[in-house]
Amino acid sequence: MPDAYLRIEGVGRDYGAFTALSDIDIAVGRGEFLCLLGPSGCGKTTLLRCIAGLDHPTRGEIFQDGKLITDLPPRDRDFGIVFQSYALFPNMSVAANVGYGLRGPEWPRAKAAARVTELLSLVGLAPMAERYPAQISGGQQQRVALARALAAEPGLLLLDEPLSALDAIVRLHLRAELRAVQRRLGVTTVMVTHDQEEALSLADRVAVMNQGRVMQVGTPQEVYATPANAFVAGFVGRSASFPATIASGGLRLADGRVIPAEAPHAEGTPVLAFIRPEEVVLEDGPQSLDARLSAIEFLGSVCRLDLDAGGVALQAEIPARGLGGLAPGAMLRVALPPSRLMAFPV
Repeated sequence: MPDAYLRIEGVGRDYGAFTALSDIDIAVGRGEFLCLLGPSGCGKTTLLRCIAGLDHPTRGEIFQDGKLITDLPPRDRDFGIVFQSYALFPNMSVAANVGYGLRGPEWPRAKAAARVTELLSLVGLAPMAERYPAQISGGQQQRVALARALAAEPGLLLLDEPLSALDAIVRLHLRAELRAVQRRLGVTTVMVTHDQEEALSLADRVAVMNQGRVMQVGTPQEVYATPANAFVAGFVGRSASFPATIASGGLRLADGRVIPAEAPHAEGTPVLAFIRPEEVVLEDGPQSLDARLSAIEFLGSVCRLDLDAGGVALQAEIPARGLGGLAPGAMLRVALPPSRLMAFPV
């Protein structure tokens, strides 16, 4: 990425014999929103801390806007950060919290006050400027923390699980607000999250991490529809998986059945196959499988069906209005579209 604003090259971080990060290479474009997505302990927060200068890489280099920042202390880096806990000052008003970092000759009092007013309006908190953190909700505290991080007009915004402490409804609302603010300001943003739905809905690109390594970097559509490996296929989105072997024309199951598939691997290769619930089709065709309906999960507009196709566990999603008289124990015919099956060597 020739126009990268943030470049991470070969970054590793060791804690004694434990390697938290291994050979991380990521480039983030100017104004881009990148999510670091992965399970707990995968190294995503360690990477964010290295970008911020709160942790020092054992090896590798980090560049921001063409400047090497690997060894710079946090105070000399150009970023704003929002932590999971928000870390607001309880004895200071909302306005004072937002304007806390606006000091020095570059921020005369009138300019700082105007900036605080602008940001409180941007995050919808202008009427609460004189309240204290204990007098506002968790979602409003998150907005204060975001405004404070943006106050000094940083070139880089770092977010460490900023929505995880909120309830589901507030989280959905603030997710949209966060993306709108980021787009309006055009600030380059790196966010850590373990919530795949959050990452897919917010990010321009997603970096999926596991065990200190980057498994795949791509748009939300790319990591969902064309995962690079079995970990990404299993972690991003919901999918059923089963072992198989590449055979002529498809995948050979453990019991010898062959199902059609488009798998670009040599015949005889052991693989782990994945298929997403929305790709499983309830239809009776020449290649369909017999499946027993074992459970039904009602999800509002859709129902998720748990299916047992002769020892192969599958899931299918159908419109709730199409459920009809289906009940656990019913026998169905299901088709697995060959182009929608994903197979990865094991």
